Amino acid sequence: MIYTTHYKAPVGDILLASKDEKLIGLWIEGQKYYLSNLKEEIQENDKDEALVKAKKWLDRYFNGEKPKIDELDLAPIGSEFRQEVWKILCKIPYGEVTTYNDISKEIAEKRGIKRMSAQAVGGAVGHNPISIIIPCHRVVGTNGSLTGYAGGINKKIFLLKHEYVNMSNLFVPKKGTAL
Repeated sequence: MIYTTHYKAPVGDILLASKDEKLIGLWIEGQKYYLSNLKEEIQENDKDEALVKAKKWLDRYFNGEKPKIDELDLAPIGSEFRQEVWKILCKIPYGEVTTYNDISKEIAEKRGIKRMSAQAVGGAVGHNPISIIIPCHRVVGTNGSLTGYAGGINKKIFLLKHEYVNMSNLFVPKKGTAL
C-alpha cells in the first residue's frame, strides 16, 4: 500500500508518497512525470510517520533551515543507473550547484569507463521522484543554463534563490524542455 498526503509549499501544492515507512515520492503539482512510478493502490494518510517526517523536513527547509537529507528514510523507485545519479544529487551541498557533465564524469570514473552521457544523466535527474529533498534543482548546464527541471524553470529559480545560490552566472535558456 502506498500512502499519500498533500503539503502546501511556496512552490505550490506538493504530493508526498510513502511505502513501507519510507518516502518514495515528492511531486510539485503540474510537474512532469507526476506519480509516474506509482503502480500500486494509493490511499490518503496524513498520519503516516514517513509523511509526517517529510512535512516537518519541508517546514524547516522553507523556513530557511538546512535540514539534512539523511534525516529521512528515502526509497526512490528507479533503475540502478537512476539510483546512482540520485545518490550523487544527495551530495550536492545546500546553496551550491553542479552540472550534468560533472555528474556524468563522476559516474564514468566510478565505473572505470571513458565517458558517460550527460544526456543520460539529465534523464535520470529529470525523473527524480523525490524532488526538492533529493535536490535535482541544484543541477545546471555546463554553460550555466537553468535547464532540465521537471517542476518548471520558475520553481527551479525559486528554490535556488531560496538557498541563496549565486545566480550571476546562471541564465534561463531561450528554448528547451524546462520552460
